[in-house]
Amino acid sequence: MKFPESWLRTLVDPPLGTRALADTLTMAGLEVEAVEAVAPGFSGVVVAEVLSVGKHPDADRLSLTKVDAGGAAPLDIVCGASNVRAGMRVPCATVGAKLPGIEIKRAKVRGVESHGMLCSAKELGLAADAAGLLELPADAPVGTDIRRYLNLDDALLTLKLTPNRSDCLSIAGIAREVGALTGAPVREVVAVTSPVAATERREVALEAPHACPRYCGRVIRGVNAQAPTPRWMVERLERCGLRSISAIVDVTNYVLLELGQPLHAFDNAKLQGPIAARLARPGESIALLNEQTVKLDERFLVIADARGPVALAGIMGGATTAVDGRTTDIFLESAYFDPRAIAGRSRMLGFGSDSSYRFERGVDFAGTVRALERATHLIMDICGGAAGPVSEACDRLPQRVPVRLRTARAQRVLGIGIGADRVGDILRRLQLPFEQQGDTFTVTPPSYRFDIAIEEDLIEEIARVHGYENVPAAVPTGGAAMLPASEVRRGADDIRRLLAARDYHEAVTFSFVDEQWERDFAGNDRPVRLANPIASQMSVMRSGMVGSLVDAARRNLSYRQERIRLFEVGRCFLGTDGGYEQPLRVAGIATGMALPEQWGVPGRAVDFYDVKADVEALLHPRMATFEPAAHPAFHPGQCARVVLQGKSAGFLGALHPRWCQKYEIPVNTVGFELNLDQILECQRAAYREVARFPTSRRDVAVVVADSLPVDAILCAAREAAPGYVTEVALFDVYRGKGIDSDKKSLAFRILMQDTRGTLTEADVEAAVSGILKALQEKFDASLRK
Repeated sequence: MKFPESWLRTLVDPPLGTRALADTLTMAGLEVEAVEAVAPGFSGVVVAEVLSVGKHPDADRLSLTKVDAGGAAPLDIVCGASNVRAGMRVPCATVGAKLPGIEIKRAKVRGVESHGMLCSAKELGLAADAAGLLELPADAPVGTDIRRYLNLDDALLTLKLTPNRSDCLSIAGIAREVGALTGAPVREVVAVTSPVAATERREVALEAPHACPRYCGRVIRGVNAQAPTPRWMVERLERCGLRSISAIVDVTNYVLLELGQPLHAFDNAKLQGPIAARLARPGESIALLNEQTVKLDERFLVIADARGPVALAGIMGGATTAVDGRTTDIFLESAYFDPRAIAGRSRMLGFGSDSSYRFERGVDFAGTVRALERATHLIMDICGGAAGPVSEACDRLPQRVPVRLRTARAQRVLGIGIGADRVGDILRRLQLPFEQQGDTFTVTPPSYRFDIAIEEDLIEEIARVHGYENVPAAVPTGGAAMLPASEVRRGADDIRRLLAARDYHEAVTFSFVDEQWERDFAGNDRPVRLANPIASQMSVMRSGMVGSLVDAARRNLSYRQERIRLFEVGRCFLGTDGGYEQPLRVAGIATGMALPEQWGVPGRAVDFYDVKADVEALLHPRMATFEPAAHPAFHPGQCARVVLQGKSAGFLGALHPRWCQKYEIPVNTVGFELNLDQILECQRAAYREVARFPTSRRDVAVVVADSLPVDAILCAAREAAPGYVTEVALFDVYRGKGIDSDKKSLAFRILMQDTRGTLTEADVEAAVSGILKALQEKFDASLRK
């Protein structure tokens, strides 16, 4: 909510500057998101009257004016504005004045000397554009500093309120809060009861009391709908972000901002019969003030006369009964709608309003008539007229259930020594009625405080007013004991650090994604759908993370990033027969060059094996096996299932060419997605003696069927190797002359080292023979000649 500081200070004026006031509100939970000046800094501008206007001798579009700026003699000023005329009052920047980006000096314009400048709103920094001079009221005092006359030293405060603090969606509510925080006296908004001078009334009825427990209205006859809105009211509305429309509409908007109660005025002549608050009927529709016609159903609450809906309750009025310049009699309504009857309805229609924003959070149900009287008084002051009696229907208002607050409980929760006297003082400052018995308070929440329901809510109020900054930061103490065994589980941060060390950057993406991503990258035709998506392309929850990373990579590519390596740790969301599962996963994607560009290494595109090495490093010291597999996101010939201890831990593969083309991603894009819980498990570190004896190496080459995966052969060799074999690794693959076409030659390096002594030739031969025998038995491998 945006409001001018000057308006707030008419109700409460604490001895604080603007910044200190903003800090006080923020520390109390009412975050001040922005503090802006009403106008940029300028000086030397005064109210002036144009005495005469003549033509410039050498320029058709320039005028010669004589201006009374409050000095000893009139000023001669050359002006190019099309709306300049004798008798008007305008801002005048005198010689020496400093405007935004310009200093006014005496100058000759087409041969005629000019002693100042007549200003538009744009030149003063009050508007982005302007068609001519800023015309001031005819009674503006000549010679008065324009900053003082237009109150341009004011500040605009923007509050970022949490949904539970609907009581602060008004100037009166904010003033009440400032008074509680600072102890400054608060002046209540006076709602003068207007005398009943007309007999006409319109009956009101509640046909849906659960949705509209209270509805009030009155007829005001003989109003002048064309009466101008007072300048002070227009100024306050515009500084709150609302434009002036007409006097009657401006009054309803003004009371909404002042008291937080939305109001609406109907043209009484356009209504027929009694007014009813009811649910919409099938087939009904209404043309709204925003020029939209909406079809209604029983989910919508409407205000209706004998012919049908005339307003969408709590959201917007209807166009057919709107007040216009010919209106002479109005029906002014003020109502309380249950938040559940309004919440979400405006989102269904694709637009919102200031009224719905307040009603769906909760409006003071005891202030309905007060706001009606306040608006009546303002309308009659500005537009004249005679007020009729108030028609009211009331049923099933919310009950204010008393809440118990124990001082000892507040002390224990807040960790501070706060006595019953201090608690009582804070409750009085907050205007929360209570009864006290010793150290226990029974508080009855006011009608405007929908956020107080349990004891913890009152404890929060005590903390806010006492000051969070006054709660000491106590260091917790406790006994610590050594665990019988060291913990062996890694954390997600360890995974993040490891991937960052391998040149990956962490991405943080939304958990709700485009439904098409689920079909393309996860093969999921039944994703978990959102009831109220924030955008059409974010309508489902992700069951896999590859799509999110592909989109992040595509975005970075559009910024001309040529080498991209991204990872993300987050939850996925799977629908099951019994509900939902939310597994934690880690996923990564790499595209572009394998290494940063440099002179010492030739350029090479990243491939499957580069990312496979990253996955193996992620799983170290455990060794995973990789099995050929199929996955919707990956190339059918370059995809592997990652298996840990016999269980599938995820997938690794090159992005499918179809998706590379569709999402404009390079074909050398490789990704992986792993279950985080499985890879967080790690083996307990164990001491192993460092061998002091030399290493023996043997290289052997075996011929096997070309279809056999190397990983399976490596696993078999390692299983067959005795304990002093430290490494079995592949270093060459050969196909060609001397090898059958359906065969391949695999060359392995076998390293052996013992901690007890130097290995003999017999030990080396026994190890090599054992490995070769195992490969022959399992894979029909033969030693290459």
